[in-house]
Amino acid sequence: MHAKCYDLLGIGFGPANLALAIALDEVLETDPTPTEMSARFVEADENPVWQGGMLLDGSNIQNNPIRDLVTLRNPRSRYSFINYLHQSGRLLEHLNLPGEFPLRKEYAQYIAWVRHHFDDLVDYGHRAVSIGVTEHDGVPVYEVLTQRGLRLLGRALVLGTGRAPHIPVPFDGVTDDRVFHAGDYLYRLADLTTEPGTVVIVGGSQSAVEVTLDLTRRYPAAQVHNYTRSFGLKLKDTSPFSEEAFSPGFTDYYVRASRLSKTVLDAYLRPTNYSSTDADVLHELYLQRYEQRLDGQQRVFVHNNRQIIDVATSARSVLLTVAEVHTGEREELETDLVVLATGFLDIGPGPGREPYPALLSGLSQRLRFDDAGYLAIDEGYRVLSKADDLPPLFLNGLCETTHGIGDAGSFSLLSLRAAVLCGRLRALTPQPHDVSAQSHAMGGRQ
Repeated sequence: MHAKCYDLLGIGFGPANLALAIALDEVLETDPTPTEMSARFVEADENPVWQGGMLLDGSNIQNNPIRDLVTLRNPRSRYSFINYLHQSGRLLEHLNLPGEFPLRKEYAQYIAWVRHHFDDLVDYGHRAVSIGVTEHDGVPVYEVLTQRGLRLLGRALVLGTGRAPHIPVPFDGVTDDRVFHAGDYLYRLADLTTEPGTVVIVGGSQSAVEVTLDLTRRYPAAQVHNYTRSFGLKLKDTSPFSEEAFSPGFTDYYVRASRLSKTVLDAYLRPTNYSSTDADVLHELYLQRYEQRLDGQQRVFVHNNRQIIDVATSARSVLLTVAEVHTGEREELETDLVVLATGFLDIGPGPGREPYPALLSGLSQRLRFDDAGYLAIDEGYRVLSKADDLPPLFLNGLCETTHGIGDAGSFSLLSLRAAVLCGRLRALTPQPHDVSAQSHAMGGRQ
């Protein structure tokens, strides 16, 4: 049987590729001569839940809800967060919330609500395991194979899988279920059969502090230890001047900057998104520790200037060897669980990064890299090949090291990036067709 070849294959159907699917659909409403484009997405999870492992009670999304899947690109979209609240009958009640940002749980429900409008474009429960290039009608196309044996062909490919968890040394060789990344936090706790007596959280991020606080509420009798390599847990930079980095103008500026200039900008902007914490949870943790000391019953500990240098597991516990960063003094701690709030891998050379997304390993010899060892990606998010012999390949939400902190996996520029990708993809299939034919090709949203 002759396999169908799609104009677009998308791997992953989280917020990044969902925003792209919306943009491709909504262009029908504004373009008098729409370009027919067939699209198909594969998603590893049967029922994906945005940040499902970190939907902690009381946690918020940390960004303005107007920076949603669509609004910056199309404020009139039916897929906006505001319209979701209206359709759910919660708009007025939501406006009375005594907080700056929406609850993370509610934003996850919003994303699920939008996603279900596009279910007919997605093969759920199919984890892509390889990407190759083959021929279809004499033209090179992508061939994507999934773990369950699905084979899909596409003239263009958009990779929107999100970044891989960063598992630092010495945890990178540990396969014990009691040591896990914060992204799996709630899932792993659900598998516990006994309450832990001691838990360690590694990292100084927002997630690290949120998990620390959640554990103190969830297990009131447990000791909770947070380890960070820095002098202390840092307040996030929320200056409106720094926040201008989350704008398309800054993205254009960053793309044109030299690698040295990018490094300088990264160092300045890092506290706006990484290894720093919002004031509300930071103050709550400090006050909680202070009060416990006042009562003579301290259960939550923040260990500054500490780096875990060795880990050993036994049937009873996980044994950590910890070094003081500046004095070299060592100590040991036995714990029942270790939560790695250590972030995610960027694309690039060096520690804490990966040279390219793992799914592109079969194509790696054909990919182009710059003189500093970074994957070559143009301003429109297209990955460049050595001989310009690859079909169009785009990264969606994986380009922070080339496009700046606005591409850091957040919602900040999600919809505007989708607009850029939509324009690039439509330019690759320039045959005009009538609106009804295009609507059928994209599934015909109602």
